[in-house]
Amino acid sequence: MEMRRTRGSAGPRALEEPGSVTHARVAELLGRRPQGRFSVVVSDVDGDPVVVRNAPLLDDGTPMPTRYWLVGPAQALAVGRLEAAGGVRRAAADVDPEVLARAHRAYAAERDAEIPAAHTGPRPHGGVGGTRTGVKCLHAHYAWFLAGGDDPVGRWVAAALAPDAEAEGAPER
Repeated sequence: MEMRRTRGSAGPRALEEPGSVTHARVAELLGRRPQGRFSVVVSDVDGDPVVVRNAPLLDDGTPMPTRYWLVGPAQALAVGRLEAAGGVRRAAADVDPEVLARAHRAYAAERDAEIPAAHTGPRPHGGVGGTRTGVKCLHAHYAWFLAGGDDPVGRWVAAALAPDAEAEGAPER
C-alpha cells in the first residue's frame, strides 16, 4: 500500500483544516461526523485520507488523547487482522519497554504542546492511544508511525504488514 505524507505530518504544527470534501470523506471513513478539529497527514496515492492528526481537545472541550487516527480502510482492516491474530500481545513482547515508554512520552508531549496555555479544563492523558505504558492499540501506533512519528510499535506493525515480512525477519503474522 503506497502512501504519502502531507504537509504538517508528525510534530507540533498547527492543524490545517481540511476542505469540505475531505471533511466529508473523513466523516464517511469514521462512520460519523468528526467531533473536533483535524488535518489529514497521510494520504494514499489517490489522495484518499489514511491518517488524520486530531486536536488535543474536541469542539466541546473533551480531551482527545488519540493524536493520530488511522482512517484508511485498507490499512485499518490489515491492522485489525493483525490485532485479532494476537498482534498486541506479540508487539508488547517484542518491543523494548524503555523505548516504548520514551515513545509514549514524546507522543504526549507533542499532543500537549497544542493545548492552549489558558485552558483550565480536563486534559488528555497518556501516550499513544491514551495509555501510559505498554501497547493498547496497534492502529494508533501505526498511524503515528505513518505520520512520521518515532514509534517502535508502529515500526513493528509496518514490518508485520510488509508483503515479504517473513523473508525480512519481521514478526510472525
